[in-house]
Amino acid sequence: MLSAPSARTWFITGASRGLGRAFTEAALSAGDRVVAAARDVGPLADLAEKHPDALLPLSLDVSDRRAVFETVERAATAFGGLDVVVNNAGGLLYGMVEEAAEKQIRDHFDVNFFGAVWVAQAVIPHLRARGGRLLQITSMGSGGGMASVGFYGAGKAALDSVSEALAMEVEQFGIKVTIVQMGGYATGLFTSGTTATAPDPAYDELRARLTEMWGDDAGPDPSEAAPVLLELAALPDPPRRLILGDRSFDIVLEMDRAREEQYRAWESLSRMAPG
Repeated sequence: MLSAPSARTWFITGASRGLGRAFTEAALSAGDRVVAAARDVGPLADLAEKHPDALLPLSLDVSDRRAVFETVERAATAFGGLDVVVNNAGGLLYGMVEEAAEKQIRDHFDVNFFGAVWVAQAVIPHLRARGGRLLQITSMGSGGGMASVGFYGAGKAALDSVSEALAMEVEQFGIKVTIVQMGGYATGLFTSGTTATAPDPAYDELRARLTEMWGDDAGPDPSEAAPVLLELAALPDPPRRLILGDRSFDIVLEMDRAREEQYRAWESLSRMAPG
């Protein structure tokens, strides 16, 4: 596979739809090469036909650690290394905490948290060779829980935390890690990417209120976020965290202010104990 020497090589998980697809298309349009990993690479056939020398689709279930390492090796070999990794694969477990079955919870974390960890472990040696970039796709909601999507937020919060640690560990090698806290985009996460619990009637009223609060707006098209990711990947000194989305930026700041007000309201109780 041949392309311009200056082209970067991207490894993007969850690349067949939503944000992953948008990131893949943007990188290809910029003249870069992409290894596009997804459970089902069928939807990438049109892009592969259009960019035969720059796109390599690889089937991958990120919850399979051995498969992750093998696929990353194939990716690095195909284009002679990796420059930018976008850890994007994930899904949504929708339902109240009480409703969720053990298997649903474990399967969710196997993809959203452990899968992202396996990818990070596998790509670090390749990024170390070039001083590459690792973009950890999390969520604007990772800073606090929200009814009915608590496990999604929990997985993203765990990924935020471990990514902060990882960033400190690998900066000595010239690897830049950025936690990209995505806002709401029309990715299909609430449809094709969702596993739902069996609803308990005890939560019907709350579920109805949440549905009314969220409304029918699916959010902007994922392609609106892609140029920001490309610019982020090109920054010589990128931020450790980035909220991606105009409206989402304001919402996160408001949530942070509300959280600080709660802390301050109970500050005297907090300070009663040393430590």
